[in-house]
Amino acid sequence: MKIIISDIPDDGMEIELSETVQSDAVKTTTQVKASLRIERSSGEALVRGRVSGGVELQCSRCLNYFTATLNAPVDVVYDPADVIVTDENHEIKGDELDMGFYTDDTLDLDDLLVEQLLLNLPMKPLCSPDCKGICQRCGADINVTQCNCLETEPDPRLKVLEQLLKRKE
Repeated sequence: MKIIISDIPDDGMEIELSETVQSDAVKTTTQVKASLRIERSSGEALVRGRVSGGVELQCSRCLNYFTATLNAPVDVVYDPADVIVTDENHEIKGDELDMGFYTDDTLDLDDLLVEQLLLNLPMKPLCSPDCKGICQRCGADINVTQCNCLETEPDPRLKVLEQLLKRKE
């Protein structure tokens, strides 16, 4: 959905969205829902609200795919793209981190939805908090099956320490 910035009323507008979002960066499994308030202030567009939707993630322990529901707050200021500084050594300040840009007086809300989902993906996605992961030796999924690897075998990187213990005795 696209919003024309100059058509936003002076008192702002409320938008309820339920969109099918397609992106190479994140695979959505449900429609992305958003409840947004958009206000216009001297060329800027202020977007506040919430975004939620189901996404497909890969567990960082067992490498299985699972669906997670993300629910994220939105608080972004959009400026016209022509205000971008062309200085190559421009340092981003703290107040510029929640800033986006629009072109041709048009704000694309689909891009906003994808961006907010991406920013709120977990750093270490887990299919469940008690996921046991995979065996380091044979690669078996320990959540599904018990492997036959010996757990008493020491880490080969610690062989040097084992020799020191033998000398001490």
